[in-house]
Amino acid sequence: MKKAMWIVSMLPLIATAVIMQFLPEKIPMHFDSAGNINRWGGRGESLIIPVMILALALMWTLIGRYYEKKAEKTSDEKEQNSLLSNAKMVYICGLAMNVVNAAIQGVLIYTAFTAAHGRITESPVDIGRITALVLGAAFIVIGNVMTKTRNNGVVGVRTVWSRYNDNTWRKSNLFGGIAMMVCGVVTIVTTVLAGSGFAAEMLMLVWLTVMAIATVIYSKKVYDDEIEAEKLKAKRTEE
Repeated sequence: MKKAMWIVSMLPLIATAVIMQFLPEKIPMHFDSAGNINRWGGRGESLIIPVMILALALMWTLIGRYYEKKAEKTSDEKEQNSLLSNAKMVYICGLAMNVVNAAIQGVLIYTAFTAAHGRITESPVDIGRITALVLGAAFIVIGNVMTKTRNNGVVGVRTVWSRYNDNTWRKSNLFGGIAMMVCGVVTIVTTVLAGSGFAAEMLMLVWLTVMAIATVIYSKKVYDDEIEAEKLKAKRTEE
């Protein structure tokens, strides 16, 4: 997974460096909610996102290596498997997020290349719609990852309640992962049906907010149930 993440992360920089040779000095750099170009910039600015993607890949790699090194130092097989599992999940999340970023960069470069063959006033593609579609797919991947993570402070539902013990973590992340996957599917469906990319992005934010609130509430419920079960167990032990 780490190699795949780095391959995906390198492609935007390589592709942009090649295409830059065929771009004009000024290219579209920003669009309003209707897709109209509202800022032009130098072609060198097109390297900002590819460099950012590499920086993110480095960040995910360092986090993954942290878990891998901890796994190398422990002699407990269960803990080692847990740490290695978390490292793998970190790389999967990094891959999913950089695929999204690479797709956005691809759209921007395509727009800039189109501008090189005749001045345009608006994006030839609906960037908002494409972004929502790609993010929807990423939500499905990340949600699937969340259901398999072990207790950690980087990936998954990380509330004070979910991290109470392995049981609260498992239940909270199973719910959160499924909710994230549902959010991804709903995002894709509403993006296809939405009248514009802006509407698609706003709907995506609504689904994300609902998913996040529901997951936090559920993690608190799981925690409360766990505390109640522990009290009941302690009471039975005393009797």
